[in-house]
Parts: sequence; C-alpha cells; structure tokens
Amino acid sequence: MALRLAGKRGLNHFTKTLILNTTFRSYRSSTTISDSHQSKRGNDYSLFSTNGFVSRRFESTEAGSQLDVLSSDDDEEQNQLGVNFPGGRVAFTSEMTFLPESNEKRVQCYRVIDDDGYPLPSTQFHHVNKELAVKMYSGMVTLQTMDTVLYEAQRQGRISFYVTSNGEEAINLASAAALSSNDLILPQYREPGVLLWRGFTLQEFVNQCFGNKNDYGKGRQMPIHYGSQKHNYFTVSSPIATQLPQAVGAAYSLKMDKKDACVVTYFGDGSTSEGDFHASLNFAAVMEAPVVFLCRNNGWAISTPITEQFRSDGVVVKGQAYGIRSIRVDGNDALASYNAVRVAREMAINEQRPILIEALTYRVGHHSTSDDSTKYRPVDEIEHWKAARNPVSIFRKWVQRKGWWSDNEESEFRSNIRKQVIHAIQVAEKTEKPSLGYMFSDVYEEVPSNLIEQERSVRETIKRHPQDFPKDVPL
Repeated sequence: MALRLAGKRGLNHFTKTLILNTTFRSYRSSTTISDSHQSKRGNDYSLFSTNGFVSRRFESTEAGSQLDVLSSDDDEEQNQLGVNFPGGRVAFTSEMTFLPESNEKRVQCYRVIDDDGYPLPSTQFHHVNKELAVKMYSGMVTLQTMDTVLYEAQRQGRISFYVTSNGEEAINLASAAALSSNDLILPQYREPGVLLWRGFTLQEFVNQCFGNKNDYGKGRQMPIHYGSQKHNYFTVSSPIATQLPQAVGAAYSLKMDKKDACVVTYFGDGSTSEGDFHASLNFAAVMEAPVVFLCRNNGWAISTPITEQFRSDGVVVKGQAYGIRSIRVDGNDALASYNAVRVAREMAINEQRPILIEALTYRVGHHSTSDDSTKYRPVDEIEHWKAARNPVSIFRKWVQRKGWWSDNEESEFRSNIRKQVIHAIQVAEKTEKPSLGYMFSDVYEEVPSNLIEQERSVRETIKRHPQDFPKDVPL
C-alpha cells in the first residue's frame, strides 16, 4: 500500500508519510512506556488519569523539524500534518470549533465507603490495619472535642477568636496519616488535625490560642495560627492563598536537593479565586515541583457559595488546564482520602510532578467565631451534613464493624479527651503572657532606630495610662 501511494503521489509524499508515522508511533510508544512505568508502581495509580497527552520538557523534536523542511503541493496534506509549535505538534483543521465551557458530565468523585461505613462494591484500595485505623479515628475525635471545648472558651471570652474544623475531620487526619513526617506542610487555617497527627500536644494548641509565654509565636499571632518547625508545619498565615506560591518554592528546593519528600499545601475553595492559586499551579507545572495541592472544597468561602465563585466544574478541572494530574475525592470518606493522598505523594516524589486533589467536604461549623452561617445558608442543609454525612460517624461505623472499636471505648475516650482539653485551658490561663519586649524583637538581628523609638513611646504611654494596659503582661 505504501509503495502504491508512493508511485501515485510521489516520493516526497511517501517520505513524509514514513516520517509522520514514525513520529506518531514514537509518541504512542513513549505514552505506553509511561503507562507501563506507572503500572509498576501499583494499581493505585489507576485512580488518576493522564488524559492521554503527556507533555514533558526537553523532548526531542528532531522528527518534527524534518517535517517542516519537506515541501508539498497539496495544501490539504499540509493542513493534516499540522505545525511543529513549541510544546508539541498541533494538527490543523478546516472546521472552526470552540472548546466547550464545560464537559457534559461532571468529574466523578473517588469514594471507598458509603455513608453507613460499608465498602462500595468492587472497590480497590489500600487497606489500613487496626493500629492505623484506630489512630486515625481517635485523632478525628480528639480534633472534634478540642474544637468544641475551645469554641466554648471563646464564647466565654477566655480567648479572642477560634476556627473549627467541624465536618472536615476526615481530610485532616486521613491526609496526615498518608504522609511522611519529612514532608513539609503549608496549611491554611483549618488543618490542625495534621499537626495533631504529627505529635503537637493539646497543651501546645491551647498555649497558642491563649498567647502565653509558652506559645511558640510569643503571643504575636491570632489564635489558631499554629506553627512548628519540629513538625515541619509552617506557621499559619491569615491572608488567603499566600502559602501556595511559597509551597511551590519549597517543593522546588526539595527537588534541587534530591530529597525523598514533597510539600503538601492545604487551601479552601475560596483560595482558588485568588491570583496566587493560578500562578502557583502554573509555576509548579512548568518547574515540575513535587507539591501536592489539597483543596478542601467545603462549599462556602465564608458567605459566598461555590456557585458564585466560579463556573467551572469545581476545582479539579483547573489542574488539567495547567497540565497537572488531578483527582476529586470524597473528603468525608477517611479511607478514600487516605488512599488518594498516599498515591498522590508517591507520584509527586517518584515522578517529580505536582498533583491537585479536590476534596469534597462541608464546613458544618461557622466560618469562625466572627461568623453566623445561618444568616446565609439553610439550617436544614447544615443539619443534613452534620448528621447524614458526618465524616467521624461514617469512619466510626467502618472501624467498629471491624471489631476495632466499641461503644464503651467511645464514651471513655471522649470523656478523657474533654478533661485533657479543659485541663490544658486551666494551665494556659495561669501561665503569664510574653513580655512587652517581644513586640519588637525577632525581626532584625540588630534592632533599628525606628523600632527602638516605638518601644520607648509604648513604655512611656503605659506609664501615663497604666489602667489601660493589661495587668498580666510583664513589662
């Protein structure tokens, strides 16, 4: 057939056909090799789709360059060959077709167990053992209890501010369990469960919220802005999405140092409306940084619903637009969350690539103690997610059905944790505050004259108006 075509249409066409076929076969072979390489890493990689096209930097375009120098008298054939544009060959078409604004079907959500804690039929996932499962569940209960008690403490005026993770306990503890302690965490402000998993004590959490002298931030930050160098957990920063470009930079440093670790950065759906989110995804994709972007899509950015934030199918499709492998997971399913993050971490490190995870969950509590969410969303919606789709209850059913947990253990554990949190509060309240001098230290190695002047002015003001200065702050 090839010889007949050569005879009919000329040697140039035959030569081009051979080169073109070789180029396409080479592309298909490289894709097959990549798929084979993934299969060797385990069946879990099937959770993620490569969407057929894999673009890697520094690929040879020699065959494509040869096509460009070949001449043809047939414009139609030239259109079919396309153009060797930077990034890969692009085929021509005479039909003017716009890409649709969205797919007809929404991206599916990976799930392992149903709302009653039963495994879904034909579900394949990495099974967790009793020790890991019980630790994950007890961590979820601990986080839930700590949130309840500290929220009550804020309402009593004992601390100034608080943010709960109600409804998002599974993605907290499950993702933490799937990571290594060497992985760097750049959180938002609803991931204390990750720090809890890594060994941050209840007393350390409470010290930060009370801003006493044992707070590692020396009382400079608002409550819930935790941080721990020991646990590779970067201090929470209030401005939305600023941690994302920082995470990519940190991940690229791990890449340069050839570390067996990745960066995991958490953020809410509201953060995807910030420019930092888009710049970070593009930066990570181009530089092939080992970073896992984990979006907690909890439906609401304070009072703004996701329907008013973006027209796309949630967050997961934004990853594909930037050339990032992505998955949507049920964030209320602890097992699904654990498996997705575990595999994402492996790919990020072994393949040196970014991964985007969209975890569908729901913020059952108010955005913070400064918010009343019943003013902008139906109470029955909140109650539905609190009861029918409670991630703690769902995972408890699965663990208890395994025979690894009982009602008696549940009652005793919850009571014990509540006592521990209350005791930590009592200790934190009796601990003195950091001294006034900490307001001006730890910024410059040598304190500049303007800060010296500010401290002098503050101290003089306190002497003139001592009644306006807190009595529990040492001068």
